[in-house]
Amino acid sequence: MSECTHDCSTCGEACADRKPESMLEAPNALSDVKKVIAVVSGKGGVGKSLVTSLLAVSMQRKEKKVGILDADITGPSIPKIFGIHEKATGNEAGIFPVKSKMDTDIMSVNLLLQNETDPVVWRGPVIAGTVKQFWTEVVWADKDYLFIDMPPGTGDVPLTVFQSIPVDGIVIVTSPQELVSMIVEKAVKMANMMNIPVLGIVENLSYFECPNCKEKHYIYGNSHIEDIAAKYDIKNVARIPMDSKLAGACDKGMIELFEGNWLDEFVEKL
Repeated sequence: MSECTHDCSTCGEACADRKPESMLEAPNALSDVKKVIAVVSGKGGVGKSLVTSLLAVSMQRKEKKVGILDADITGPSIPKIFGIHEKATGNEAGIFPVKSKMDTDIMSVNLLLQNETDPVVWRGPVIAGTVKQFWTEVVWADKDYLFIDMPPGTGDVPLTVFQSIPVDGIVIVTSPQELVSMIVEKAVKMANMMNIPVLGIVENLSYFECPNCKEKHYIYGNSHIEDIAAKYDIKNVARIPMDSKLAGACDKGMIELFEGNWLDEFVEKL
């Protein structure tokens, strides 16, 4: 064995000191993102895109510079939630995200399609490559927070994001059903496998609050979120109620006008 030069890139030896090559991709040269947070869920239909949007708007209201990378390539909903219908543009410097009414930068595959209702019928590697390009080729400029709206599950895209983008932590979105709670544990364990901190859990559709008497009704049964958070030592927990005004704001593309303080304390800890 030749003398070690401590330069693994030029060495073919398999020694104990050899470190695996990083798969992290550099962002666009004109991007300076301070913190990247991925919003994940173990299954679809729990309101992950809603929570991503609310987190971004809550940070925006704290005068933070915010962007959203929509990594749910086959089911993008972020542009609709923010009422964005124009197309992304670009030049030799890269692709420019579209700004929302309140100045949140957004990049989604829907901003590149000819018609926003066109289906994305791509195989897994192409989808994963597109998500990676949203990091390497999009000009995010100066951002305090970049939220990544992930597709549900623990498949190709989450793996690509965790391996190629320097994610600082994840926020897990769930709903009160016990079955979903089991799937949340899978998301927590995946984060642990990838050595990515779990920054908090948000329970959507947690309860319904009567507008007259203000009593809370737990439509889907009692919450299990406290037990899961305690099991994995997750301190940051928030609950979002069932609220027709929230659904209406998403449908009308007016999420930036939502009223509610459910995530105020939560975002302070991100």
